[in-house]
Amino acid sequence: MSNLKLGVEVISARLGDGVSSFAELRFDDQKVKTTTKLDDSSPVWNERFSFNISDTEDLSNLVLEAYVYNKTSNVTTSCLGKIRILGTAFVPYSEAVGVHYPLEKEKWSVFSFGSTVRGELTLKVFVTDNPSVKIPTPNPRKKLASNTSHSLHNIPASEKTKPRLRKTQQPPQPQTLSPQQQMLSPQPLQPHTLSTQQQMLSPQPSKPQTLSPQPQTLFPQQPPVMEAAPFQPVKYGSPVLGGGVRARTTITAHDLVEPMEYLFVKIVKARNLPTMDPTGSLDPYVEVKLGNFTATTTQFEKNKNPVWNEVFAFTKSDQQANFVDVIVMDKAVMKDKFVGSIRFDLNEIPTRVATDSPIAPQWYIVNHERGGEVMLSVWFGTQADEAFSDATYSDALNAVNKSSVYSKVYHSPRLWYLRVNVIEAQDLVIKPDRTRFPPNPYVNIKLGSQMVRTKPGQSLNPKWNEEFTFVAAEPFEDLEISIQDREETLGTAKIRFDEIETRVDDNRIVPNRWFSLALERQTRVRFATTRILLNVCLEGGYHVLDESTYNSSDFRPSMKEVRNRHEQSVGVLELGILGAEGLSLSRDGKKETVDAYCVAKYGTKWVRTRTVMNSLNPRFNEQYTWEVYEPATVITIGVFDNNGTNGGNIKDGKIGKVRVRISTLESGRLYTNSHPLLVLRPSGVKNMGELHLAIRFTCTSMFQMLLHYWKPLLPKMHYVRPLKVVQQEILREHAVNLVAARLSRAEPPLRKEVIEYITDSNSHFWSIRKSRANLYRLRSVFSGLLGTAEWFQDICTWKKPVASTAVHVLYLAFVCLPEMILPIISLWLFMLGVWNYRLRPRQPQHMDTSLSFADNVHPEELTEEFDTFPFSSQDPGVVKMRYERLRSIAGRAQTLVGDIAGQGERVQALFSWRDPRATSIFMVVCLVSSVVLYVVPFKVFVLLAGLYIMRHPRLRRKTPPGLVNFFKRLPAKTDCML
Repeated sequence: MSNLKLGVEVISARLGDGVSSFAELRFDDQKVKTTTKLDDSSPVWNERFSFNISDTEDLSNLVLEAYVYNKTSNVTTSCLGKIRILGTAFVPYSEAVGVHYPLEKEKWSVFSFGSTVRGELTLKVFVTDNPSVKIPTPNPRKKLASNTSHSLHNIPASEKTKPRLRKTQQPPQPQTLSPQQQMLSPQPLQPHTLSTQQQMLSPQPSKPQTLSPQPQTLFPQQPPVMEAAPFQPVKYGSPVLGGGVRARTTITAHDLVEPMEYLFVKIVKARNLPTMDPTGSLDPYVEVKLGNFTATTTQFEKNKNPVWNEVFAFTKSDQQANFVDVIVMDKAVMKDKFVGSIRFDLNEIPTRVATDSPIAPQWYIVNHERGGEVMLSVWFGTQADEAFSDATYSDALNAVNKSSVYSKVYHSPRLWYLRVNVIEAQDLVIKPDRTRFPPNPYVNIKLGSQMVRTKPGQSLNPKWNEEFTFVAAEPFEDLEISIQDREETLGTAKIRFDEIETRVDDNRIVPNRWFSLALERQTRVRFATTRILLNVCLEGGYHVLDESTYNSSDFRPSMKEVRNRHEQSVGVLELGILGAEGLSLSRDGKKETVDAYCVAKYGTKWVRTRTVMNSLNPRFNEQYTWEVYEPATVITIGVFDNNGTNGGNIKDGKIGKVRVRISTLESGRLYTNSHPLLVLRPSGVKNMGELHLAIRFTCTSMFQMLLHYWKPLLPKMHYVRPLKVVQQEILREHAVNLVAARLSRAEPPLRKEVIEYITDSNSHFWSIRKSRANLYRLRSVFSGLLGTAEWFQDICTWKKPVASTAVHVLYLAFVCLPEMILPIISLWLFMLGVWNYRLRPRQPQHMDTSLSFADNVHPEELTEEFDTFPFSSQDPGVVKMRYERLRSIAGRAQTLVGDIAGQGERVQALFSWRDPRATSIFMVVCLVSSVVLYVVPFKVFVLLAGLYIMRHPRLRRKTPPGLVNFFKRLPAKTDCML
């Protein structure tokens, strides 16, 4: 048997009033119980146990179960709730902290339906090799089999609300607070008042100089640090239920993430600095030293009053000294000269709360003999501080391009569709040349990097009648029009956007306008001015798609007035990017470690976390908020490897991404899951690590959200005057390039490869793998029909007598009372939805390699998938021209099969509770329709339904009906496709 033990410390619990509770732990056929606390709603045990681990290699597949019981009498007990902790969440002793786990009802409990568990149990779970204090008794019950396909584990929500340590010079004093009171205390405590458990709750190991000695623990010495269980990238099943909690009544900033303490030093400016050089010149810069870390500001030449406005942030693990020194230096050729310095004691530095105003900088004398002052401020804060996004972090002090590691928020420019209809031109003048007759004039239209041209005309007064659509972004660029005949320019014109009319719907007619063309080199007098007739308008009623329609994060129209009139916020989305684990290198052989950062996009708002340098397990702990206007939208979070920290132009590496659909999130629930980062490469599918997220969606208007299920998904113009599929894809590519061009000019820039990866603009066109995956999706959707045939066969053979009897009774009822058919079918659908409620998904979906057929794909299929299109890069002898045509046809067939499978999956979503609000609406409709169909005679219903279906076109709307809009909003399994 292995020497490793699983240590579990049962700390406390929060339960209802008037309970006599005890906890029971079960692990690997072993069971232990705590003492019983009589009539205590907040019992405190502080009892530690250890379990033997039979197979250390299978530790990640084991499960620790904790049950909380209420002892109602000497004989009877009732279960208040339970928790389950997977083996992937076990950590070494040095990393273990007390975590609040919300209690869940037993699935078999008849009282669990519709009830809310209001209680939690605080445990500290760790792995050690020391002997246990209490040996658990073997449990003769059958060992619970763990699902090895579960690769997404939970991050308990309470792990993110940890107290922050504060420095003090007072001697240690005893404290009588219980561990539960210490953990629930809202005010930061002094180090000497913290228990051993609270000292472990700090985000980073604290300084040994400022912490008081820890009390003697039950273990004689600290166990050795162990590596976490390896991640299994073979199969990915459904993730385990996240540590969901109800939304708080008052939402504070950064309440989803763990507060991380930073020492901020802001160097503002200096004045009247003394000169150290006999020439009287001064080239000042400032050094901030904290232990072995040295941060340097920019250097100014011959300036005694420099202005820096630079902020440096040192993490708690980097605070390895009792003092921080701010040193002013003079740059010299041989050796830099000392100007003056200021020293701050870390124990005297104030702590700023995020809700308070910024700490005002002060003037400090740097050289008491020669004078000179520096304005600066020093304080302790967290990632919620305003200076966090502009700070240079201690792990990036050696980076050449320090601005590339900042945390920033970006906003995409507002996009419009510009429609240009080239009608005709008059009075073209060309040089007399017999070789050029008849003339072939054509029109060039240019908007930024977008350029199109008409077909050539056949006269000096040509007519084209061609329409083009461009993507324009605010602030707009001028529209350039030119008429050319071979190499000669016959005239040019620039149209300003303030001269272009805007329309919202198709009812308004934009008049045609004549524009005069100017010729730069006019050699002779022209009796008539060359003119061109155009119809130009900005389409504000469209939504300019910069993402795929199914994975889009916004569907609002371009014009602001239309947005304000028709759109209303239905909720708030909060995202906490906690960290990542086990990241792999994005470019093999190029770097030895990863400089990771995350980018999230929802709507027009992009967020970028700070870059954590040289870490395969980065911790971000940053929180962002979006307003939600449409539930059928998707937020995308991508993880990238920053290759621009050294000032090069190397593209950032793509590690992986995660998508979460808003409609699949329950309102007010906190989802804390670890999502796998899967990428598909020519060598096969690869697990690049896992991303830890905390997501909470809070619905502000449930009525408005339910109304959205019956509204059209896209604005009205997309249905009144739809764009062609090919044209829409071309415009989407232009929109992505336009957004990338604008955001690349930000500081730090958001690179084009990042935007393309988030918006899926470089997705593969066709592959055998995708066709096979869509085929099996289609087979899975229609497998219900085969199951119905098998079920009917069992009914006929009386394998299930009870079911066969019930079917015969229903059959006789339907024959005798045909008006009961539709009501009973509606009632049956309602009962089916109620039955599937217990099987509803409890967490956001993730990438599924089995569904995508990426876990056992053949290498030749991957080579084909990553091949170029429409012309292959392989040997022409291998790839024939008919094979190119076959790929094009197969691509269309793949799209068709995928669309059919998606429609069937939307039907399944009505009963699977993947979108809880949509399923609730459907159940209510089925319940009401069962009553209505019972009251209304069957003949009347058939008559009205037929007349409605065959109604006159004048009685039809141009937009789809509510049922169609409701169906289109239902989620499909496209989210899980790689």
